[in-house]
Amino acid sequence: MGQSFNEPFLPLVAATGDADEAAPQALSGRLPSYISDHRQRLRERFVQGGGAALPDYELLELVLFRAIPRQDVKPLARLLLDTFGDFNRVISASPARLQMIKGAGPAVVVELKLVEAAAQRMMRARVLQKPILSSWDALLDYCHTTMAHRETEQFRVLFLDRKNVLIADDEQARGTVDHVPVYPREIVKRALELNASALILVHNHPSGDPTPSDADLSMTHQVQEACQALGLVLHDHLIIGKSRELSFRGSGYL
Repeated sequence: MGQSFNEPFLPLVAATGDADEAAPQALSGRLPSYISDHRQRLRERFVQGGGAALPDYELLELVLFRAIPRQDVKPLARLLLDTFGDFNRVISASPARLQMIKGAGPAVVVELKLVEAAAQRMMRARVLQKPILSSWDALLDYCHTTMAHRETEQFRVLFLDRKNVLIADDEQARGTVDHVPVYPREIVKRALELNASALILVHNHPSGDPTPSDADLSMTHQVQEACQALGLVLHDHLIIGKSRELSFRGSGYL
């Protein structure tokens, strides 16, 4: 393709007086050719072949270029992957965890969380205001994108109207690595506020194993009883693991 790329790209976050993201070898003036040529080659490969043409560390380098416009970002990309495991886990890591990595300052965190937010918004658009039961695979993709790689438990409720169209996706609570507080009264109260007719519970297990605990089973039955008292339908409770999910309905728990 005839498209070319010229350095530098401006970062989204202005530099502050603090040490920049990877301070040891701050460069002034023009980028050394070995860095600028490498960046141009990566961009051209991405334009020609998309994300599939690049391994995780090179895709991560592309993200880091904007945050660190004047340094070699390959060492940081490698360090992030060595620490968190893969590209998905890097962009979904908490800002606090990211900033514990040497060289990952505020500008790096903004770029990584921007990628995460864009991915989540795209997946959410595939299910919001759509009949959820006929878009089940898209719903599972969305849940995995938003929750599978979190380091702590998160509890969400998906509210549906009479036609099972998803009208709201609420993050109800965040918890610890193995517990998240859930309040059935608040869930049904929110359903009434939205004029919802049905709902789906979703939470993640940071351990990666979606097998429900006794607490998960007890909480689900409490929510189901609260729903039944008000004429609401609890369609399912999904537990999201690292690579698979468990459906309470499909597993016979509901």
